[in-house]
Amino acid sequence: QVQLVESGGGLVQAGGSLRLSCTASGSTFSRYGMGWFRQVPGQEREFVAAISWSGDTSYRDSVKGRFTISRDNAKNTVYLQLNSLKPEDTAVYYCNVVNTIVAVRASPLLQWGQGTQVTVSS
Repeated sequence: QVQLVESGGGLVQAGGSLRLSCTASGSTFSRYGMGWFRQVPGQEREFVAAISWSGDTSYRDSVKGRFTISRDNAKNTVYLQLNSLKPEDTAVYYCNVVNTIVAVRASPLLQWGQGTQVTVSS
């Protein structure tokens, strides 16, 4: 059974940093794109960033220059470094295997994990 487990969220002040991790178990995803999404209660889940199996990346405009996605295929883990955090970044962050890293077309391929809460205070 494939499982995605996100971790690393927390409460930080505006301008602070966090590093999120997502480990996939039950299968190897080294040849697949991986993405991060986020969701605020009452709103749709939105694309944040994605990374191809070869390391190409894409980001939503509002996080470019502040967030960095990376992956360690040996550990079946994808990371999201969040810097210069803003209150509007507050959300539950999820990872997933994606069909493409093109932001407007990236769709999840697996069931969602539990996510990790990021809260940014002003």
